[in-house]
Amino acid sequence: MYIQDEQIKPPVEETDDQPKTRKTYPQNWQAYNRAQVNEKWRFIELLYELCKEIDNMPRKNIQGRNRIPLSDMVFSVVFKTYAGVSGRRFSSDLMEAKRRGFITQAPHFNSLFNYLEMEDMSYILKALIRESASPLKAVEMDFAVDSSGFAKGTTVKWLHEKYSNPHIIDKKDWLKCHLICGVLTNIITSVEVTDGNAGDSPYFKPLVQRTAQDFQLNQVSADKAYLSAENFRLVADRGGVAFIPFKENSRPNHATRDELWRKMYYFFQMRRKEYMDYYHKRSNVETVFSMIKGKFGERLKSKTEKAQINELLCKVLCHNLCCVIHAMYELGIEAEFYKRLA
Repeated sequence: MYIQDEQIKPPVEETDDQPKTRKTYPQNWQAYNRAQVNEKWRFIELLYELCKEIDNMPRKNIQGRNRIPLSDMVFSVVFKTYAGVSGRRFSSDLMEAKRRGFITQAPHFNSLFNYLEMEDMSYILKALIRESASPLKAVEMDFAVDSSGFAKGTTVKWLHEKYSNPHIIDKKDWLKCHLICGVLTNIITSVEVTDGNAGDSPYFKPLVQRTAQDFQLNQVSADKAYLSAENFRLVADRGGVAFIPFKENSRPNHATRDELWRKMYYFFQMRRKEYMDYYHKRSNVETVFSMIKGKFGERLKSKTEKAQINELLCKVLCHNLCCVIHAMYELGIEAEFYKRLA
């Protein structure tokens, strides 16, 4: 979708003759109820399908005992995050998962915490997040990018951190989650976790690039923090259009010799309502963060930063599997992972 000069028309003046009504969105309650009722057992089945392809680790040493298969450990760690209970209370769920054949061994609760400390766990979880989004390739073509913070064991909310005096609260108490999600199903296609001081715009490129490898990009929406000629061009080079609102001091020649910047600037100025209708698809990314924090918590319970990063990635993976389950009932999607490997 490219914006041509001749497509730009003078803005149509709006009148207040017609009363404004709040836009509502229909909900397929029958599909929603079925998805919620069957979510837990569906979640376990999908998580098992994801984890069974994980390569297992070698023995710790020649004399020692064999490690629990890595696929079992990843399954257990993510399932615990979904359950939202302590490691000790989660032990009975692991025993039931073993009885049903989802894992070969039920690990000790301390082992769950130890595996969250592993450096390789972040790579594995990111790969699983990417694969968990793959069943929705046929329906997701518009995306939104944003970031939000998760507390590292503190009682202060991210809302207070974002809008209060920066000298009162230390941003080191936060991890920042940068993600790109589909605006139809709220599936997360790529994610990065940084400290609370990290900027947003530098992560636009890796998020969009990884998503473009798996999905067709039609539109990408983001707020003013991501405004740059490079980001407009990045999406255009992959066949889509970025809808990022311009700032008050933006000018058509601000990005020297960039024709795309100029076209999008005039599109924004002369057809602002249409432009903002595209841009407001970005609201879905706010919904995604609300879903994750409301269902799995905005506070990270782990003690070390590496474990906190992996815990946050587990939350994202749990969210994705829930979105896939909902799409199965509402859109008739068939959840098949590793299809390209078959």
